[in-house]
Amino acid sequence: MHWSWLPEYFPIIAHGLYVTLFILVFSVVVGFILAVPIGLIQVTGSAPARWIAGAFCGYIRGTPLLTQLWLLYYGLGSTFPLIPGFREHFMWLVRLDAFYYALLAFTLSFAGYEAEIMRGAFLSVPRGELEAARAFGMSPWKVNSRIWFPRAVLQVLPTLTGEVIGQLKSTPLVFTIPVLDLMSAISQVRQDTYIIYEPLIFLAIIYMILTYFITRAFGYLEKLIPQRR
Repeated sequence: MHWSWLPEYFPIIAHGLYVTLFILVFSVVVGFILAVPIGLIQVTGSAPARWIAGAFCGYIRGTPLLTQLWLLYYGLGSTFPLIPGFREHFMWLVRLDAFYYALLAFTLSFAGYEAEIMRGAFLSVPRGELEAARAFGMSPWKVNSRIWFPRAVLQVLPTLTGEVIGQLKSTPLVFTIPVLDLMSAISQVRQDTYIIYEPLIFLAIIYMILTYFITRAFGYLEKLIPQRR
């Protein structure tokens, strides 16, 4: 096996790993923040709001992430130059950078999936606890923030590990647009050196290590949070 290429291409691989981790962390954190109100709207919102939230989740869950990514970058991105005066605006630089489209696509995708999970978690919280809190005179904000939301998060925490790992395994899709992620860096190594298997083995090892740390981190988090029965 040939590994002489690794020292030369290590800076590119390190940069690609940084981009991959940034996309993963940003999309998971921001996507989960968006998923909570979307899931709550589907449970307590008005009929039009529930329809809009449900349609968003249905689109995200019913279409491939690759399609969503291409629609944003090649579709939405190609319409910006048609806006009068846009080329002279500072946002023109944002339009040229595929990295922002990758962040948007992965964030919305994670939000759509997690919103459905949060909807089920909100519905699974026993109504008796919420009614008891209201009977004690707690305001709707306190009921939601101190009882309903924490209990729902406890319900989804075990499944969140698999969702984050799945999000990590989806990040190589940004290879299809001009973003130098980990997969793109490994592909560049293969193209430059004509070495096929060793870079792919190295890529698989990196993903396995990342998956291991994600699993351990969420396992540790589950032990820190007291489980209410």
